Amino acid sequence: MEKLFELRGKLDQKTNLLLIVLGFILIVIFWAFLTAGSEPIIPKGILCKPGEVLKAFPLLVSENSLFKNICYSLGLNIMSYTEAVLISIPIGFIVGLFPFFRGLFQKPVDSFRYVPLTAVTGLFIVWFGLGSDMKVHFLAFGVLIYLLPVVVQRIDEVKEVYLLTVYTLGATKWQTIKSVYIPSVISRLSDDIRVLTAISWTYIIIAESQGNEGGIGALIWRTGQRQGRIDKLFALVIIIVLIGFFQDRIFTYLDKTFFPHKYLGVVKGSENQQPKLISSLFSFTATALFWVFLAVYGFLFLNEFVPILTKVPVLSDLFGQTVWIIHFYFLLILIYQIYTRFFVKTKFSIV
Repeated sequence: MEKLFELRGKLDQKTNLLLIVLGFILIVIFWAFLTAGSEPIIPKGILCKPGEVLKAFPLLVSENSLFKNICYSLGLNIMSYTEAVLISIPIGFIVGLFPFFRGLFQKPVDSFRYVPLTAVTGLFIVWFGLGSDMKVHFLAFGVLIYLLPVVVQRIDEVKEVYLLTVYTLGATKWQTIKSVYIPSVISRLSDDIRVLTAISWTYIIIAESQGNEGGIGALIWRTGQRQGRIDKLFALVIIIVLIGFFQDRIFTYLDKTFFPHKYLGVVKGSENQQPKLISSLFSFTATALFWVFLAVYGFLFLNEFVPILTKVPVLSDLFGQTVWIIHFYFLLILIYQIYTRFFVKTKFSIV
């Protein structure tokens, strides 16, 4: 019992899971209490009942093309943070490593964080129109202005002992960048990218409310603000939270896969580790589901070019103009799996 209130204490796996479930149950009970009765504490126009939110999910599927809107927003989200990362890392390295560029651009880079994104929406509309390009660039800018200063900061945090070691071994500037700065910065930056990509979901409503191309943000704006469907609005917010949770788990998995040295402090068999049987079952289930998903996507990918399943290219219909970035990541995952299984001989696990 004392462990529950110990300062910065660690909980075992079962207790932690139990508290997570209990926390959600308490939130739902409190929500039901606030909305109970014919004259609830919080009026129905402000907060609807939990049961009404549950009923809104099938309505969103049948009336509002929920899956298509989710895929459209996912495409925008993935493409925007990909663009932000590809721009931020090279520019951040140039500014962070070379005093000349740091002197020129350090202050402008730092000051970009104070730009109110809602105020520059009009500029992006003027520059890129109302299509998907504008939405992607706007969301990418929202991530970039925070990520760019972080890259510079991570470069400053590289430990001097590593630099002195490679200098002693006679490393050139490029060898120092390749062997010290890039591994150190990228491994630490992965956590920042995982956190900052949530920004694109924060501003998705602003981006998608411009034009009429769909997406969860546009659906929230249309059903919540224009139609006053509070039940659908809450359901859509829950969907975004769930997508964010799974996205976060994917980033965590990638971090553990490519930067395992960050997790060497977790001792096997400690109280924070899952029991072997549960861990093995979870790993097997997750891996099986992953391969099923990959196989289904593979058929849909082939259907984009050869109508073997349907005459309509399903993925293009769902993701719109951003479908190419989804294909890119699918091919990247496929190549990585083939490489690790047949060339490196490493065992795959999704957890």
